Amino acid sequence: MLTFGIEEEYLLIDEVSGVPVPRAAEVLAAADLLPALGPEEAQHELLQVQVEVATPVCEDLAEAAEHLVRLREAVGTAAQKAGCRIGPVGAAPFQGLTPVPVTDRARYLSARADAPQLVDDLMLNGMHVHVGVPGRESGVAVLNRIRPWLPVLVAMAANSPFWQGKETGFASWRTIHFDRWPASGQPPAFRDAADYERRVQALQDTGLIRDRGALYWHARLSERFPTIEVRAADVQLLPQDAELFAALVRALVAAALAEERAGVPPLRPEEEMLRAATWQAAHNGLDSRLASPGLPFARPAAAVVEELMAYAAPGLAETGDTGRAEALLGDFLAAGTGAQRQRRAWREGGRAGLLDLIVR
Repeated sequence: MLTFGIEEEYLLIDEVSGVPVPRAAEVLAAADLLPALGPEEAQHELLQVQVEVATPVCEDLAEAAEHLVRLREAVGTAAQKAGCRIGPVGAAPFQGLTPVPVTDRARYLSARADAPQLVDDLMLNGMHVHVGVPGRESGVAVLNRIRPWLPVLVAMAANSPFWQGKETGFASWRTIHFDRWPASGQPPAFRDAADYERRVQALQDTGLIRDRGALYWHARLSERFPTIEVRAADVQLLPQDAELFAALVRALVAAALAEERAGVPPLRPEEEMLRAATWQAAHNGLDSRLASPGLPFARPAAAVVEELMAYAAPGLAETGDTGRAEALLGDFLAAGTGAQRQRRAWREGGRAGLLDLIVR
């Protein structure tokens, strides 16, 4: 059984104005007093308007779902005690009048010194799924095999159409925003683990990244855990949506490992096509056409989602998540992506309707 864990980042917002508020210290202090939270399950992020939560290592999807609900409820309670609410959105929909302070940690302060405008604008929240792999060689093999499917995850998980009071025209503005960093977007293809180490070390040696935490690729090898970390998804509005994407990511990893053992050749998309497919996915979400990972043309988004589910099917069967994932996907598609739900709330209720969706 492939173990896995989930990390989620939340915005801290004023429940009346929707503006991000720098109260991470107060929220985490209140969270420390709650018996529902374990040590370090809630932590600081780069900006003081964000907090991050992390589940324990899980073997079962139902177990992970319970942790997600527990963590959201506990941090939500702590935020209310600190006079704000948590916002599970990929990008800040509203903007305050004052600059957002950086968390007082050496790594974060160094990042701001290097790229102050980029850091000031990093009111962006993702969902990261760690899946255990047998070793770094296996991890690189998985990276190479799931690369064509990461744009599909970007489209499905899009939950950031608004940025600082404006409609961006993109379903996942977070994806576009993060692509301004040196090591971002789709991970390269690597020959093996040694090639991965050599090329990542070259990025550090040339000063393009300060440390490996600045590898903002949509998937990477973890430096802290024996896992592959998939970072393509915006944070999700609802915990059951996060549960769905955790199931799909674990299934993609399981399917990739099985293919590697069987010697099945991986898909090898051209780099320019993969980059363009990611931009298209961030722009369209599930509202239009998407590049097909296995075909040299675009197809309706629903058909490309079916392709991903077909690829993930053996992995879902291996992890025992087929029935649950299919039910979650049906509910998700019926309600719409986070971006679709946000836009609908804006059309129907304006700023107040969008804010109500986010904090509810």
